[in-house]
Amino acid sequence: MLSRLSALLRLESLDEILTTIRRNRLRTLLTGLSVAWGMFMLAVLLGAGRGLEHGVEWEFRDDAVNSIWLFAQKTSKPYAGRARGRDVKFMNDDFDALKREVPGVEHLTGRFHLWGEFAVTYKDKSSAFDIRGAHPGHRYIEKTVMTRGRFLNDRDLGERRKVAVIGERVKEILFGSEDAVGKFIKIRGLSYLVVGVFEDVGGEGEVRKVYVPVTTAQLVYNQPGRLHNLMFTIGNADVERSRELGEMARLLLAERHDVAPDDKRAIRAQNNLERFEMLTSVFDWLGAFVWFVGAGTLLAGMVGVGNIMLISVTERTREIGIRKALGATPGSIVRMVLFEALLITGVSGYAGLVAGVGVIELVAKSLPEVPFFRNPEVDLRVMLIATAMIVLAGLLAGWVPARRAASVNPIEALRDG
Repeated sequence: MLSRLSALLRLESLDEILTTIRRNRLRTLLTGLSVAWGMFMLAVLLGAGRGLEHGVEWEFRDDAVNSIWLFAQKTSKPYAGRARGRDVKFMNDDFDALKREVPGVEHLTGRFHLWGEFAVTYKDKSSAFDIRGAHPGHRYIEKTVMTRGRFLNDRDLGERRKVAVIGERVKEILFGSEDAVGKFIKIRGLSYLVVGVFEDVGGEGEVRKVYVPVTTAQLVYNQPGRLHNLMFTIGNADVERSRELGEMARLLLAERHDVAPDDKRAIRAQNNLERFEMLTSVFDWLGAFVWFVGAGTLLAGMVGVGNIMLISVTERTREIGIRKALGATPGSIVRMVLFEALLITGVSGYAGLVAGVGVIELVAKSLPEVPFFRNPEVDLRVMLIATAMIVLAGLLAGWVPARRAASVNPIEALRDG
């Protein structure tokens, strides 16, 4: 019996609050919209931030993040009696020097390019693909995943074998459903034995490549010892340590090629770990800024709710006085006002949150793939935090009006009425 009576009282209180809201529809609607807009913008900005973060991770998916790439270019300063504008050319000895003198090198490779795509043939099928000479360590830097056979090894390089590792797309075009490993293909008229097939998360461009031993490429294309760039990974190093090792490698090569130590155009070092950390730190600041903007917008809505609750309490002074004269306790008055504030902020805030998540989901499904922006989303943790913010905003918005209502003197309220 008591539980039924309690339920009836709660329903009566809810009906009374809804009646009060209906009497002030426009005022309540505009205030609720400010709260809803704050939560909507918070959800949209957080979702967009996640999309940017996923985009950066996607752009780095193809190469080892802990890698340093070294590029040989032209000198921009005269040095050691040599004029500016001189071509710097990496050689096999540079590969050996890096391996020997730079501590912390995990996987190391040199790359020999055949610029452009060249005809690759198997029986009566032919197509043009990118051909690269590489060392065995190349697979770790490019995150190459072997699906059949093996990658290049040291014996392939030492004996200058005519072997090739082909991408999945090369295999599909030339071999179809036929097993490619153990078959011979022709690259620019020379036969190479296919020893492996690989997959690469970098997309179709990465699986349209053919890797051959770097020493074989140097011999066949009459550029003995020539390397176009050098790359290596470092194990268990932070950004500062990777920066030190990258600079150490650059200075070592500069000394070997009579390049001014401060001529960073001649030998350019690209530190992927440094780039990745720099971009992710930007997103940390962006996330903090988004929460600041969202909280500020929600605060503005909360002030609006507090204002209309103060107005509502002022308008209902006589009613509150009658309630207290009939035995209503200050606690019950506080609960009534807080519940009304919670109802307004909760419904409008959650509606804005749901709308924001809906927009993010729509964008995620309809937006084409673009650089540095993929899969925007609002995760469950953010939803829970936002919901807690809505509840807290409602409580804070209603607290001052509730305390004011609870302090109403019944005699003075009835006299003023």
